[in-house]
Amino acid sequence: MSTAIASYNMIAVSRAGEDAINTQGDIDTTILADKSSIADLEPRREDNSEELRGGKEEADTIYDNGATSKMSLTFNKARPQDYALVCGFGLGAVSTAAAGTSGYLHTITPIAGDLDKSRSNPSMSCAMQYGQEVFKRLFFSMAVNSLKAEFKKDAWPTLTAELVGTGKHADNVAKETVTDAANATSLTLASQVQGSTAAERLDAVHSIVADIDGVNTQVTVNAVSDADPAVVTIEAPGTATDDVAYTVIYVPAESDGWMSFPARVLETPMRVANLAITVGGSWNGSQFVGGRTLGCEVSSLTWSLENSIAAEFCMGTDYRYAARLMREGRSQTISLNQELRNFILQQYLSDNATFGVDITLSGMDYEAGYPYLFRAIFPLVGILSAPISVDGKRLAEAGDLKVLEHDTYGSVIVQVRNQVANYVNAE
Repeated sequence: MSTAIASYNMIAVSRAGEDAINTQGDIDTTILADKSSIADLEPRREDNSEELRGGKEEADTIYDNGATSKMSLTFNKARPQDYALVCGFGLGAVSTAAAGTSGYLHTITPIAGDLDKSRSNPSMSCAMQYGQEVFKRLFFSMAVNSLKAEFKKDAWPTLTAELVGTGKHADNVAKETVTDAANATSLTLASQVQGSTAAERLDAVHSIVADIDGVNTQVTVNAVSDADPAVVTIEAPGTATDDVAYTVIYVPAESDGWMSFPARVLETPMRVANLAITVGGSWNGSQFVGGRTLGCEVSSLTWSLENSIAAEFCMGTDYRYAARLMREGRSQTISLNQELRNFILQQYLSDNATFGVDITLSGMDYEAGYPYLFRAIFPLVGILSAPISVDGKRLAEAGDLKVLEHDTYGSVIVQVRNQVANYVNAE
């Protein structure tokens, strides 16, 4: 039986991405996101309130200008899979190498320039099931517009991402018009109805409305056959034998591959207790050297990325959805909150110094000597401010760090180690 309980929601994505904009990618991975995570459309509607309406004070028409799409993703127990997926599409360039006999090390860096003429960053297709079989929707071309990775003392690491898309989509729900007599007690549809039981098929018929003398009359549905095409048993909405139009909204028997959600990637979540933060060293291309490793004095660290991706509607394309997803400017920040135990951060601020930051979060071994891993290396960071405050009964300082672009090593290098072979079309 269908239900609107949010914990029944499911989200699956094309982990390897799309070959071109508005071209469906293979839905290959179901993700374990928080139940608040939702994909939706943003309609671009407008009324005619600014036009002459011949004596009408209020608007009387709404224009359909298509839609864009959006998705909020929250991982309250972030796993390597989640970091690889969000960072891979958020930064754009992924290279993969073997790590042990069953694992892989994914190195993720910011893409240089645009991916192609229609996309600055790689895009993924996303499928969402709303509730328990209420309906499913496929979203084409979703791009990671922003991400935030948070690490708080004695907690799970969390990861949030905001995705923006072109608005192109497909539903597993059909709208069909059937012509039959007003006193009909059954209707034959064009397709078989989804569901292996009588109750499931009855749930799959969302609505039948009969147009009787200009009045939309709701029709009661009593049963749906498992035949192809399906026969729907109804209570006659009228007594006349004249034909009327029945509008039927229902879920046809699922046929497209995206409607069958794949398995999840099973990984153990990591704890922030295993997070190592090194500040003040430098990255030499193969390892992070020098610096000071922070410990219990740190209460939280947050890395934020903004891509400022705009969904653009172009000439000579379909008005119903955008034709380009272009990045208007990448920027990154790090927020570090810690006890004020020394003058190091304040001296960096006073000197307007730049330095490197390395954050490494490890988990359990998937095989001996190869733990699950998320690592973010920032070769060049500066301080915008470091305000001093009192946190409870202790002095504290909050480092507002700006991620800068290093001449040789770029702005960030993300490493994820797990047992998934590829992300973002990486070989």
